[in-house]
Amino acid sequence: MVGATSRGGAGNGGAAALPAPPRTMRADARRNYERLLTEARSAFAEHGTDASLEDVARRAGVGIGTLYRHFPNRDALLSAVFEDAVGDLLTRSHELLHAPEPCAALVTWLREMVTHAGEYRGLAHALMSVSHDQSSALARCSDPIRQAGGALLARAQQAGTVREDVAIGDLLQLTHAIALAAEETPGDPELADRLLRLTLRGLKSG
Repeated sequence: MVGATSRGGAGNGGAAALPAPPRTMRADARRNYERLLTEARSAFAEHGTDASLEDVARRAGVGIGTLYRHFPNRDALLSAVFEDAVGDLLTRSHELLHAPEPCAALVTWLREMVTHAGEYRGLAHALMSVSHDQSSALARCSDPIRQAGGALLARAQQAGTVREDVAIGDLLQLTHAIALAAEETPGDPELADRLLRLTLRGLKSG
């Protein structure tokens, strides 16, 4: 997510920080922006990424026209909501770049990717569907994730623990697919980890 902000207190019980609205926004417009993001986060978590935008606007106490002035489409709103998770993942990737085991660091980060993609029902599918459409707001906000994962992958490849022919784009697609499979099989909480382990066996050098 471009301009991603860290989820304030994520992992330590704090409240999630909202992505910052444009600096030039009027005070009333800023309040509407923040209320819309808060309600969108709740609606997407409760009903999935297909949640009614009209309901989001109603819960935020504004008209649907106000929602569309801030977020021209569902993709843009979802991108802003997902920006929180990206802040966490970017921070984590920087920490893991200094981990003593490059391959283990990559595995840890991919597991956290699966967890984040599973926070909102439908997000994994949305990420897969826009991954090759750089005109999409959601796809553009994934660029920092691609760069962060690419750095971890390159480090593991330089250490000789991951095959040289593995590309970060393919690896992220696999990660999203695993998150999607786990989402569609809620009765098997261990599925994501099993699929990730199988995937990682195919990544190892030699």
